[in-house]
Amino acid sequence: MTYALRYAARSDIGLVRSNNQDSAYAGSHLLVVADGMGGHSGGDVASSLAIAHLARLDSETPASDIVASLESSILDANQAILRRAREEPLLAGLGTTVTALLRAEGKFALAHIGDSRAYLRRDGRTTQVTKDHTFVQRLMDEGRLTPEEAERHPQRSVLMRVLGDVDAEPELDLSLRPARPGDRWLLCSDGLSGLVSLSTIDSVLADTEDVGDCADALVQLALKGGGSDNITCIVADVVDLDHLPRGAQPPSSSPEIVGAAARTRNQPTSATGPAAKAAALTRPEPTVPYEDDDFREEEPPRRSLWPAIVAIGLVLTLLAGGLWAGYAWIQTQYYVGEDGTNVVLYQGVPQDIGPVDLSQPVETTRVRLADLSPVTRGQVEATIAAGSREDADLIVDRLAEEAAAGRAAGLGATGGASDAGGASDAGGAG
Repeated sequence: MTYALRYAARSDIGLVRSNNQDSAYAGSHLLVVADGMGGHSGGDVASSLAIAHLARLDSETPASDIVASLESSILDANQAILRRAREEPLLAGLGTTVTALLRAEGKFALAHIGDSRAYLRRDGRTTQVTKDHTFVQRLMDEGRLTPEEAERHPQRSVLMRVLGDVDAEPELDLSLRPARPGDRWLLCSDGLSGLVSLSTIDSVLADTEDVGDCADALVQLALKGGGSDNITCIVADVVDLDHLPRGAQPPSSSPEIVGAAARTRNQPTSATGPAAKAAALTRPEPTVPYEDDDFREEEPPRRSLWPAIVAIGLVLTLLAGGLWAGYAWIQTQYYVGEDGTNVVLYQGVPQDIGPVDLSQPVETTRVRLADLSPVTRGQVEATIAAGSREDADLIVDRLAEEAAAGRAAGLGATGGASDAGGASDAGGAG
């Protein structure tokens, strides 16, 4: 029996969050959902790093090695996240959940940490395969909370286990499971499972044949439920190539990357109607000052101009001192960027004031952008801040190591599973 997967991945920023911190990857052998956390500029980095490391597994692997391979890659991703947190203090505390399936022959390795979920629909029934690593789940396991109470508990999103800066030695749930033709898997972030009930998920998985339509329907249900978090899911069917019915859809062949790890991570929500319009309003209308035709302010008496002149002089003096102090501080800052071909180390900050450029290149490295994964390449193009020259050198060293590994594994811009992200991308602790 020859197994294959038919899959679709989707991610939506939702109706409340300002950026997408979820990431997902779906390929012929690998399915992964990662829900990042750590503030506006932390969760998206953590989930993207996890996807970048795990995407290298999307190839033929002996069935006897898939559990160990999946565990090793996730722990490597954890170390990469820890390094980023050390190198960039602004990212302290970043982390991500990971729920991943790695297929080899007729078996799946399942790895899980956090509160993203894996569901399996088999023999007419959908079951939750993973267990949430949350404070509320622990209370339920101890019999101190019912499922109904857990749904409304104010701490239902507090995670006890996660990859990243909060835990140097994460504990993963690992298992080996049989693959059966006809099985339908759903991997999703809590932006979906927290708003759509198991019974509704079961109905959609049962009634929607096309995996892409099924994933779209689930995302829309979460948006209609409020879309309070990023929403990410993968729907995947196990098919038997030796007995594929005539006219049936063929298995998927091109990897799909969505969310923060994708080139289209900043795309707006797919929601429509009043909720989407409300989400698009980034700020309230300016307040109209109070006006009353009966209100009149008396004209103030004329005063000497000398106090005003002295005050202006003091302000200009302070402003000049502030500008000098600001320029001196800028010269202590560094960041890593690019020149279109290579990674470049800059002194200053990646901004300008009119014609004045606040940075200048100090070293053009031999690290080629083409040798980096799309995720890392995007981060370099957006610039990576460093508090000192030493920190910047550490970042360059890490990029050089990744570029070397990418060339060895064939994951640069000219090959590897990561290249397919542009075809179906997204974005982005969720």
